[in-house]
Amino acid sequence: MSDKPLAYHITFGTYGTRLHGDPRGTVDRLHNKHGDPIIGQNNDWLAIESANLTGKPVVFDQPVRVGIEQVINSVCERGGWECHAGACQSNHVHVLLTSSDDSKLTRRLLKRWLSECLNDEYGSESSESGRWWAKGGSIKWVWDEIYFANVKRYIKRQRATES
Repeated sequence: MSDKPLAYHITFGTYGTRLHGDPRGTVDRLHNKHGDPIIGQNNDWLAIESANLTGKPVVFDQPVRVGIEQVINSVCERGGWECHAGACQSNHVHVLLTSSDDSKLTRRLLKRWLSECLNDEYGSESSESGRWWAKGGSIKWVWDEIYFANVKRYIKRQRATES
């Protein structure tokens, strides 16, 4: 087996839409290893997180979702990455890509460059907080062809546009 995965499945949320204490569950830096329990509903923690927001949560409408999906390939080209699939939901983005770069660097640049595209199109003031994305996100390393095919199908089903 290679020491590099076939691809990274990168997922990240929009600013303010999935806070710790949310009933849907979250992970944090101390609880994010395989097998760790999901952090469940905690109204006190959710109230603290909500109070710390510097603007309204970012929720994309259909035209913005389509626009993001249209620039994912060019953002990947900018990074020298091979984009296999990308989708934007109202509150999160999925991208399946192959990169020789470190996975966290790849995610950071992907988010930065998508932010630049959003700022160019809508202006940075469109996001009240000045941020489009939540901190961090998920990076799953894809090691085998079956998992790769499943992730690619899953992402394509999430798309705002036909592909």
